[in-house]
Amino acid sequence: MAESDSHDYVVVGAGSAGCVLANRLTEDGETDVLLLEAGGPDDKEEIRSPGLFPALFKSDVDWDYGTVPQPGMNGREEYQPRGKVLGGSSSLNSLMYVRGNPIDYDRWAELGNEGWGWDEMFDVFTELEDYEGGDEGYHGTGGPLRAEQQSGDVTPALIEASVEAGFDRNDDINGETQEGMGLLHLNVRDGERQSTAVAYLHPVLDRDNLTAETGARVTRVTFDGDRATGVEYVQDGDRKTATADEVILSAGAIDSPRLLMLSGVGDADHLAEHGIDARTDLPGVGRNLQDHLLAHTVYECTEDVDLPPDELPCQVVGFERTDPDLDRPDLQFFLARTYFMNHGFDNPEGDGISLGACLVRPESTGRVTLASDDPLDDPVIDPGYLTEQADVDTLVEGVKRTREIGQASALDEYRGEEVWPGEDVTTDAEIEEHVRETVQTVYHPVGTCKMGDDDMAVVDDDLQVHGVEGLRVVDASIMPEITTGNTNAPTIAIAERAADLIRDGA
Repeated sequence: MAESDSHDYVVVGAGSAGCVLANRLTEDGETDVLLLEAGGPDDKEEIRSPGLFPALFKSDVDWDYGTVPQPGMNGREEYQPRGKVLGGSSSLNSLMYVRGNPIDYDRWAELGNEGWGWDEMFDVFTELEDYEGGDEGYHGTGGPLRAEQQSGDVTPALIEASVEAGFDRNDDINGETQEGMGLLHLNVRDGERQSTAVAYLHPVLDRDNLTAETGARVTRVTFDGDRATGVEYVQDGDRKTATADEVILSAGAIDSPRLLMLSGVGDADHLAEHGIDARTDLPGVGRNLQDHLLAHTVYECTEDVDLPPDELPCQVVGFERTDPDLDRPDLQFFLARTYFMNHGFDNPEGDGISLGACLVRPESTGRVTLASDDPLDDPVIDPGYLTEQADVDTLVEGVKRTREIGQASALDEYRGEEVWPGEDVTTDAEIEEHVRETVQTVYHPVGTCKMGDDDMAVVDDDLQVHGVEGLRVVDASIMPEITTGNTNAPTIAIAERAADLIRDGA
């Protein structure tokens, strides 16, 4: 074991949250932070260019996880991409900047998490963003994270078709109201991806009080009694340790709970199955796994579509309630001017149009567990997709709505044959079978180290792990309930809020 070095903070994972923490915690020029990332630098062209993100799937910057067979998806094992690179999944994702619904955050506060309601989080979002335009009073400019809109071939027709199908036109889905259809806000500046590595980390790598290491895979948290003292990690084949006053796990909703369990923090019975002594019996570690699922209606496109690498193929988003009595939308829509079948792996030749309906208020939940006590083994991921019939029913309604968009006259010059579900699929039962056979994740796992004070909570509202000292979790895993929309922007806001809490506490 190599000789240990000591820091004020060790941050595990340079992803959507970790890069934010590395920046904010070192702003004073004195606080010493070690940032450890298992992956490598974010220097691939496919990372920089928004339109090339599908080429990153199953590449060397992707953990390339998969689920256990899912009965609700006809026994399929579902692909789970996770970023293994500076910027984490913000370097792999589709760059969509969606805050979520204000009620999401008020719900977090209602669950006992003081300081996490919409009023507080709205201030966080406006401070972190750099967005020009939109509804007056709802956006910030000059923040580190740039957001812009794009509109290319077919995009205006997709919005017009949605309005024709009964959607309200919404020019600002992060503004006064979330519902309706309009252009996405994308983390792009002048045609290049704005990951958290680009926005937060690269500008501060020259700080003397920040050390960022790549190729450093953390294997466990070390303890002295009930206090975390640092981490062990592997780098270039060597086992190393680092000590710190506080350890912050920002490894994401899959790997943060995995590291807690490997370190003896988790459900005691499950840990005992793998010969791990429970330091702290926290049964909620790894549970409460929530994710968003996407069902597609897909058409051939009869016109050639220009898809330059600096443009995202999906530029249109919308939200809608299937029941007017719901307090917020339960469906999100992604309208793309390309095929995107089975994560793009099964795309046919030629041009296509994909109209996706996304379940944003899932009732089905799952769990992340250990496969063994070997820290290099992949975790066992069981999201429990579509175990609740209500989720299936909502997606069936979503497919019906995307078909209405697809058949609108505004798309007449582009629309070819319906590839998915196919014109012979007409009944609810047939659409349900299409959903179970083709639905896919949109890569938003959250909730596995949830914030709260109930028996299944893992962290408190300061994001400190219950039952131990000197250990926090700061990433999407702390969400008690998933947000209404893409989860990257909320994760960045979580890290910004956490940085404030940490500095105030220090």
